[in-house]
Order: sequence, then C-alpha cells, then structure tokens
Amino acid sequence: MAFELPALPYAFDALEPHIDAMTMEIHHDRHHKAYTDNLNKAIAGTDLENKTIEDILANVSKQAAAVRNNGGGYYNHNLFWTVMKKNGGGKPSGALASAIDKAFGNFDKFKETFNNAAATRFGSGWAWLVVHEGGLVVSSTPNQDNPLMDLAEVKGTPILGLDVWEHAYYLKYQNKRPDYVGAFWNVINWDQVAEYYNQASKK
Repeated sequence: MAFELPALPYAFDALEPHIDAMTMEIHHDRHHKAYTDNLNKAIAGTDLENKTIEDILANVSKQAAAVRNNGGGYYNHNLFWTVMKKNGGGKPSGALASAIDKAFGNFDKFKETFNNAAATRFGSGWAWLVVHEGGLVVSSTPNQDNPLMDLAEVKGTPILGLDVWEHAYYLKYQNKRPDYVGAFWNVINWDQVAEYYNQASKK
C-alpha cells in the first residue's frame, strides 16, 4: 500500500462539545479511510506509487478523476486532523500572528474572511489559509481540491483547512454550517498551524 491512513492524534471525543465524537469516528474511520483506500486503488501499478502525495497533487490535472478526488481527500484530512486539538482555540502568536496582521489587518478581519470563505463555498469543499507568494491568503476549493493542485485558482501551501462537506458537521449542526464554522475556532491548534507556516515560509 502506497499510502496509509494516519491515526487520529486524539480521542474521538477530544473536540467535544464543538465537534462530536460520532462525527469524528465516522469522518476518520470511514470517510478518510475510503479516500485512502481508493487512492491506493487508483495509483496501483503506476509510477505514482513511488511519489509523495504532494508530488501527485502538483500535477493532478494530468491524472484521472479518481486520483484527484481521493488524493485530495487523503491529503486534506491528513492536514485537518492535525490543525485541531483538545482545548484549542485562542489566537496565534509570533511570526504567524504578524503575518496574519500584515495580510488582513488584524485577527478579527482574518477570522471574518475565513468564515466567509467557509460559509459561502457552494456545496461541498474546503476553506483554507494559504502561504502564497510569501504572504497569507484565504481561499476555498470545491470537493476535495486544495491549493497544492496545479488546477487550483489560488495556489500555495495550505497551513489551515476547514472541511465544509456535510459529513463533517451534519450530525450535530444539521444545515447550520455557520454554527459549525464558528465552533471550529475553539479547537484550532495554533501551535501546529504556526509550525506549518514556518515550514512553508522556508520554501
């Protein structure tokens, strides 16, 4: 198997009451597992088996839809689990905080921009905070696309992502996506996001 489903870095109920345990279990053990399994099936017997997920996504426009959809789903969820933690939330500090202020004016304006990207993404997709040309931008993508893909409208390295597929929130929030988006701020792992920012800034 070229790619493996990573273990969730905390218990299913760690993000309660903001994201419920049942959603986390189904989301990780069924949805993310399916993307992983189907990605491996899609690349079996091809030279993609020897490439990193980042390399695959960088040229995904040349690949079959199954590689694009499942490769994106695999990568996006790998990132998603790590940017959340028990007792998360608050605000970033250091270089990341300064970069957010520079790009958006202040943290509250960034939050408003990100919330809008998540709330207005039609259908299924993701909202992102992206290192783009040395600065930070907010974007959103449809389905399981992401900013690493060569066909993305806004290209760059994602350092924070929010899944706004209905399977990410419907058990608890039903059709109230804005409530789920608001709850996300209580579980963000800003230390990890800052680490991703530092890594991306060195590229």
